[in-house]
Amino acid sequence: MSGRKRIQVDESEWYRIQRKAQQFKDVQRNLPRLIEEVRAQTRADVDRTFAGVRERQQRHEEAVRGLSDRTRQLEADTTRRLREQADRLHRTLDEAAGRLREETRRRLAEQQEEACRALAAERAERRAGMARLSRDVDAMKEDRARAGEIVRTWLADARTMAGLIAGTLPHERYAPGELDRLIARLGTAEHNAAEGRFEAALALAQETYHSLSELRVDTEQRELERCSAQKEAVEALVRVEALVRGNEQRPVIGPDGEVLAGYALDVGYWSEGELDALRHEAADALARARDDATGTADLHELRDQEAPRLEQDLGGTVERAGMRHLASQIRVNLADAVAHSLGEYAYYDLVDGEYENADPRGRYYARLRNEAGGNEIVVDIAQAGRDSERCVVRVLSYDHDTTSEADLRDRAEAIQQALAADGLRASAPVSEPGAPDPGLLDVARHRRPGPAAPASPGYREEAPRPGTAAE
Repeated sequence: MSGRKRIQVDESEWYRIQRKAQQFKDVQRNLPRLIEEVRAQTRADVDRTFAGVRERQQRHEEAVRGLSDRTRQLEADTTRRLREQADRLHRTLDEAAGRLREETRRRLAEQQEEACRALAAERAERRAGMARLSRDVDAMKEDRARAGEIVRTWLADARTMAGLIAGTLPHERYAPGELDRLIARLGTAEHNAAEGRFEAALALAQETYHSLSELRVDTEQRELERCSAQKEAVEALVRVEALVRGNEQRPVIGPDGEVLAGYALDVGYWSEGELDALRHEAADALARARDDATGTADLHELRDQEAPRLEQDLGGTVERAGMRHLASQIRVNLADAVAHSLGEYAYYDLVDGEYENADPRGRYYARLRNEAGGNEIVVDIAQAGRDSERCVVRVLSYDHDTTSEADLRDRAEAIQQALAADGLRASAPVSEPGAPDPGLLDVARHRRPGPAAPASPGYREEAPRPGTAAE
């Protein structure tokens, strides 16, 4: 004879209807405060990034002023164009903060292409200018002192440019080893000059300077592209962080489909750590996006893959939290249905009920007593598995008189039939081995403070249950 009977209740259809009605997965996005917060944070990040760009360009301008007259003239237009390009990009990103769209990205790409064309044309003109300077030096072959002075000037300018690149630009990110190669060529040119081979030294010094100047421009261009990608990634992830905060509390929808005034779903509590984990993921991704060591490709991945994934995961987290909240109420409703059935079938009265450790996310216990015979029953209701759409109803009988297995089975079948009559898909009762645990009769212990009944996280006195906050 077994005093432990198990009935499984399948409520998948009810869950499907509730998911559609509650719309938990529809993350709250159109919150004015959220939109303004994203815009403000994005602008702050843009300003921080371009403060570094401006500082670097100021150092470039100072270095250019220290070049010889010839090279300073060659670099003047390049420096001006790079500054204008950075300023224009800064303005565009600042204006688009919080609302970066595809047309904005196209406009940024067009600006970049226009700047690249202008710099390429300038580069071609500069090479032509260097060729003319070489012919001038060829005409002064007889004046070795003058030739030596010109070579030393070019070498000094090249050294200045190499130092500028080494000290201010992430050249290794975009052209690994290129600066070292050009510095080695400078060493060769300096050796030629020391040996008096000025023509060879001049040609190599000019070509090396030109390559250094191009390395500077290319690195600046690609770093500006990275800044643009960084802004987009940061904005996408700031938005995710704001969405997480904006969905910490969700309205509770009643059975009539209307919002229940005065109550809000505490998503953090009902997600059982999932929302916090998602918040940490978003924070880590945002930290990577804000890290200037993160490359352009990785920033695009953060924008195009990581941010959308986190938003999608947020929708799933909110939905699971909402369905867990509903499942908690279902467990109570099932206990009431079982108590009603046993009251009609065998005159049992409900004397106590509580969630395990007073935590509404856990199983629910209901204690019933037959006053005439003193027999008692504990109804133990839990989900069949984590986030399962099925509940397991265990009917644990504590009979003081002699009750046959047939009586226990009839009692369980009466419960199953009553649940089925209410439209629930309840399985036939199954006997479980062993005797019911007498300790389960002490339902009140779940409300007592101490190790057996820890305080429920998220509990608020004004709320009827933890995780459902009164507004």
